[in-house]
Amino acid sequence: MKGALKSIYYFLPVQLLLLHFRKSQLLLSFWLIVVLTVSGHFAAHFGASTLLLAPEYLGKINFMSMFLLGSAFCVFMMTWHITTFIMHSKRLPYMGATRHAFTVYCINNSIIPFIFLVFYSVVSFRFQWLNEHSKLAKILWLQFGFYLGFITLVLISFVYFFRVSRDFFKTVLSTLAKPSRIRSVIPYDTLDYELDMIPARSFITGRLKISLSEDIAPYHPRVMNTVMRRHHRNVIFAAFFSYFALLLMGAYMELPFFRIPAGSGFLLLFSIFMGFVGAFKYFMKSWEALGWITFALLLSVMVRYKLFDLRSIAYGLNYKTKVNERPNYDYDALRKVFTPQRFLADKKKEEQRLDTWRTLPGKEDSTLVVITTSGGGSRSAYWTFHTLQYIDSLSGGKLFNNTVLITGASGGMIGATYWRSVHDAYQQKVIPTPYDSKYQDNIGKDLLNAIIFSLASVDLISPFNKISIGGYSYTRDRGYAMEQELITNTDGLLDKNIGYFADREAKGLIPQLLINGTIVNDGRKLMMGNQPVGYLTQPEYSLSSATPPIDAVDFSTFFAGKDPGNLRLTSALRMNATFPYVLPVVRLPSEPYINVMDAGLRDNFGAEVASRYVFVMRDWIEKHIKKVIFLEIRDSREFDVCAPSTESTLSNMLVDPLFVIQNKWEVFQSYKLGYLKEYAPYFMNKKLHYVMLSYVPKESNKSAALNFHLTLKEKEDLYASIFNKENQKAVDTVLKLLK
Repeated sequence: MKGALKSIYYFLPVQLLLLHFRKSQLLLSFWLIVVLTVSGHFAAHFGASTLLLAPEYLGKINFMSMFLLGSAFCVFMMTWHITTFIMHSKRLPYMGATRHAFTVYCINNSIIPFIFLVFYSVVSFRFQWLNEHSKLAKILWLQFGFYLGFITLVLISFVYFFRVSRDFFKTVLSTLAKPSRIRSVIPYDTLDYELDMIPARSFITGRLKISLSEDIAPYHPRVMNTVMRRHHRNVIFAAFFSYFALLLMGAYMELPFFRIPAGSGFLLLFSIFMGFVGAFKYFMKSWEALGWITFALLLSVMVRYKLFDLRSIAYGLNYKTKVNERPNYDYDALRKVFTPQRFLADKKKEEQRLDTWRTLPGKEDSTLVVITTSGGGSRSAYWTFHTLQYIDSLSGGKLFNNTVLITGASGGMIGATYWRSVHDAYQQKVIPTPYDSKYQDNIGKDLLNAIIFSLASVDLISPFNKISIGGYSYTRDRGYAMEQELITNTDGLLDKNIGYFADREAKGLIPQLLINGTIVNDGRKLMMGNQPVGYLTQPEYSLSSATPPIDAVDFSTFFAGKDPGNLRLTSALRMNATFPYVLPVVRLPSEPYINVMDAGLRDNFGAEVASRYVFVMRDWIEKHIKKVIFLEIRDSREFDVCAPSTESTLSNMLVDPLFVIQNKWEVFQSYKLGYLKEYAPYFMNKKLHYVMLSYVPKESNKSAALNFHLTLKEKEDLYASIFNKENQKAVDTVLKLLK
């Protein structure tokens, strides 16, 4: 038994595995991230696991998407072999005397890739069966596609390295056939020997047989190092293949054919990072720690002096102005723009708009509807659109006709905006009906694939990313990719600038849309719309104050000189849904720059804007309207926003107090909304009726994920939620109030 254990311990695959844990922890972290992503324990809220478990190509999960994913995994695996070979080959110089040295190394270095492949097959099979409801035959076909792509790239790689080994042995080792001849030409030197040698006594040959290391002819170490260096040059060439492949696909990402699955792009990007880390460790050696510090400092200096910028831009807006021509963003400047006079003037304009709306056929003394939607990525977009389409169809279009304002946050606003655009197209006779099920399908299409692919192929590596929109030149990034995908998914109905809807909003033909964002600089709200909303930028009680608390910015007014009406509707929606890291922070052309992120950071339910709107318009409503419906559509139940946590582990005790605000942000806002709903009816003389519809998953612990991708199971769960007893009761309430 002792001898058997000793043989296993000194077996080269085992020794390499132990070596990686001793010397290559940073490289192992890439494998760890991939494993945690597949298992759903890394970036689960972003839906990262679906990128690898349900890859999409040309909008479908099919044989080709799995083939491309398998090919990309092979590139990732080969980069792992290449990087560790360059770093550790000096510790096994005898390997240079074997035919096809790199191939032999890969075979012996495959314990981790082999374990991962088994793990991936089990998890992906289960995911496709439970979440995508795929049949057994399709799952097996998809698995075959993955492994065919993997094996194809393996064969191509090894054919290349076979040729490299053969050519080099012909030109070098054939002339130095005997160790004795080498010793007569090149004397031994103590520097020729690596002190940290791998004590392997056996290894797997290229013919998959176990051989003893001592059976290899003892060529001189310098010749072995020469052989290895030749391999290094060739394997580095293979590493550059990943970079140029992504660069090429990024340059032509507008063509669907070149847009490989995001999971594939993710793996290729990791291949580049792994190769960079390996090269850094190889060349810096004992100076590695100082090298990383220097690299971080250089990166910081480059950002400081604007050699590159990690922020995005809002497409359609004019950025081509000098610094002194940009609007100043500070309190004094805001106070000069959003004055009490503007507050009253904008309020008067809104009352005139409502007067126009009220004079349309069927609107006399009618019910007024204000719609708010919650954030929640694609699940909220899907749920919001389905809810609005469902109620509107039952009411015969009365819900849309009686709605004067739509506001909210993140994914919910994407769904509500699409609902308004569908109805607008119907009114203008572009489409035959707003109730076609294809519109529901469109809003549920994937957005994450385009975002992650752009991150991998454009944002981080490509210098060729300029585009022209609305007469202005911009930088292309994953924000642009998200917008283009959203436009494609919605059949072009969202391919408009916000000014396109201004006239029809002013005439009351369609609801006013207020798309929000959170200004990172100071926490103020950014409100993007066509109608002037100075009356929403500060509380009414502060109009007589010399220093009013201006807590919001009217985008169109503040950026009046920057062509605000030309802002793409999708850019406004993206700013409204800029989830940290998934999408880049957007900078707006002020001095200093206004940085905008997800509206949910400030108001995840749209309650602040809608409540203030109803309060400011209370006199007009009291005079002209009998009933006001405050329709709240949210992706979580009011009493069940977040599962309670307990400090039962050491990590909970250390982490919970530090991140309580981030982890419970939505919970705090939901409780605050309860106070607003309690007080608001009193200033409306009980004309205000709150109606809430919430997404209720069939299984309380298995709700749809918060990201930009929905599985088939999640779509079915969201679709069925409208038939929940609580929601059906709310639907009946809305229909009665609309009569």
